[in-house]
Amino acid sequence: MSSPNNSVSAALSETTPVFQLRVWQLIAIAVGIVMAILLVIALCLSLQRKKKTVKGFDNSSLAEIPIVSKEINVDRVGAQSLHDSEAPFMPVRDKYTQTKGAGQLGESRSVDADTFSQFSSVYNVEKGGSSYSEDYSHSSSGPARKGSSPYAYSASPLVGLPELSHLGWGHWFTLRDLECATNRFAKSNVLGEGGYGVVYKGRLVNGTEIAVKKILNNLMLVYEYVNNGNLEQWLHGMNQHGVLSWENRMKILLGTAKALAYLHEAIDPKVVHRDIKSSNILIDDEFNSKVSDFGLAKLLNSDKSHINTRVMGTYGYVAPEYANSGMLNEKSDIYSFGVVLLECATARDPVDYSKPADEVNLIEWLKMMVTSKRAEEVVDPNLNVKPPKRALKRTILVGFKCVDPDADKRPKMSHVVQMLEAVQNAYHEDQSKLSQVGSQQSLEETSNSADA
Repeated sequence: MSSPNNSVSAALSETTPVFQLRVWQLIAIAVGIVMAILLVIALCLSLQRKKKTVKGFDNSSLAEIPIVSKEINVDRVGAQSLHDSEAPFMPVRDKYTQTKGAGQLGESRSVDADTFSQFSSVYNVEKGGSSYSEDYSHSSSGPARKGSSPYAYSASPLVGLPELSHLGWGHWFTLRDLECATNRFAKSNVLGEGGYGVVYKGRLVNGTEIAVKKILNNLMLVYEYVNNGNLEQWLHGMNQHGVLSWENRMKILLGTAKALAYLHEAIDPKVVHRDIKSSNILIDDEFNSKVSDFGLAKLLNSDKSHINTRVMGTYGYVAPEYANSGMLNEKSDIYSFGVVLLECATARDPVDYSKPADEVNLIEWLKMMVTSKRAEEVVDPNLNVKPPKRALKRTILVGFKCVDPDADKRPKMSHVVQMLEAVQNAYHEDQSKLSQVGSQQSLEETSNSADA
């Protein structure tokens, strides 16, 4: 007597008269066909759902998700200009929101001691509308117009401007807004030009003054307009404003150091500026410094000690290890800052071939003067009031620490800030003592005159 299992196996093994296939083979084929049909139906339903979802999107909802580029590229036309073919630092928009002729607009500023969050904001231009960020902190004039962003506050110079979209820290303007601000990019508004674009002065509808960089590839950058020149102009007599006092020089250096400390230590990834020099330090009416030109800047993640990149920068300010190997990190900025500090104290160019052979290189000349105990002779001769010897020597010492040939021995920018604050405090103490001595001498002279 055969078992049930044997009967089932025999039945499945029988061949069909039409296809000459076994029964189990037909069952497997039928199951496969059914599964394929179900899969096709599922895919159709999924595509239909996705189509409905995409159809429900609009450009504004997609624009709310900014993609920030991790490349900040070369800026070499001046304090407010772009260098070469590398793309400028800007939020990268997706294909749904890109507009022909649209570009990025950036604004640079220094960081005050208690307002690191105010360091920088970026503006963008588009043909479709305009907007602004809530992190811009300078004062502005002009009434707010209907439709202004609810995120703005009264201190923003962008109050009163129409809003296109709110992209975090991005500000978007229409090309028409910028044409109106610059009188259609009139020649009379040109601030400067170079090989990659022209910079125009402009005024927004709310009265805020701006500098618009019109780049040759139809991109634009909008900067805060700073009308008090840059550090290079002040140090080397390129303006008609007079001589920069020692106290204002220290204020500018301290503000720049705080800005770099923020870039290097307060954010991740850190930002390496890569082109710190006196012409890239803008100065406002109150002698606050504003670091500009982030065209060469690079981002450096906290898990990396350095990055290898093409050597860029300005001769005389570039750190030796970076120039020799292309290995870049924040120590390169610290070296450049040290050069600026020494330049600020002496009003001499980092490299000046018009000087005698032993004075061409600023750093080497200063080392020679300090070794010869002639440090007091290096100060800018045009200063109306010379700094006390102690303040001068301490300032030069901070500069020497920053330009140490061994990058590992250079201090962090936060430590540089602390040292400069100590120098500034010592300077104020010395000035106070000199003032007291002067007052005492004046009283004695007055008393002697009365006795006589």
